[in-house]
Amino acid sequence: MNNLARVTKLQSVTKKPSAEHQYSQLSVYYDAKYKAGWYYMHASPRPCFTAHLLEEINKYQNSVKSEMKASLQQKYNYLVLSSDIEGIFNLGGDLAVFQMLIQNKDKDSLLSYAIKCIDVLYNNIVHLESELTTIALVQGDALGGGFEAALSSNLLIAEEGVKMGLPEVLFNLFPGMGAYTLLSRKIGQVKAEEIILSGKLYSAEELFELGIVDILAKKGEGEMEVYRYINSADRKSNSYQAIRKVKDIYNPITYQELIEITKIWVDSALNINDKDLRMMDKLVMRQTANQA
Repeated sequence: MNNLARVTKLQSVTKKPSAEHQYSQLSVYYDAKYKAGWYYMHASPRPCFTAHLLEEINKYQNSVKSEMKASLQQKYNYLVLSSDIEGIFNLGGDLAVFQMLIQNKDKDSLLSYAIKCIDVLYNNIVHLESELTTIALVQGDALGGGFEAALSSNLLIAEEGVKMGLPEVLFNLFPGMGAYTLLSRKIGQVKAEEIILSGKLYSAEELFELGIVDILAKKGEGEMEVYRYINSADRKSNSYQAIRKVKDIYNPITYQELIEITKIWVDSALNINDKDLRMMDKLVMRQTANQA
């Protein structure tokens, strides 16, 4: 059976959550043949990064780390982040919670939430400090922190037609959980700032042309593209692993850098005014309208 036929056959198999990891806002699946862990977000009540979803992702990432250490042979070569929600990857930070904390001037809780985001993103950026490759499969809209999560993966695969962007500037804030760091490493500071300050939603096609999306998949063929990549990477595993290590050395991202930037985000969030909060309301309504 050739690679494409094998991939096509794989798509007909219904993925089910692994019996060993059960979560309420995350479904996980382990593909033993390809040593690939898949984890699908389905946050509730809104398809955004709820504190509970962040905790579950962190728990899953740590469980993968533990399994890697306990196994005599490497159990995971790939870790794939995706979504179970039709048309939505993730709509970003939990804006309803942000509003409440900002209005209450609760700096400690804002920082605690931001650090939970950084912990998850940093794990993804450094591929759990292991030999595996992290992949984001974006089959629906990814806004704000959702876009940052996709950017934090070693490889970003997106289907045609999906929208991604950083709307924070619309309510006088900025994306403080890695966007500047990740975009500037990938496309340079000037273009990164242009994207961040525009507040614009970009199509996957536009982001592919900019070099932000690594692989552009046809609609409905995202999983197939993941397996195409895995097949290619497995055939040339020594080269692919070496290049990933070179990238880590050439463009290192430290945990401290992300923490210092997110502290600026917290201070900026506490400085926005009532007019900005009313603008945030409109995006809260969009998140609420797409309740899981």
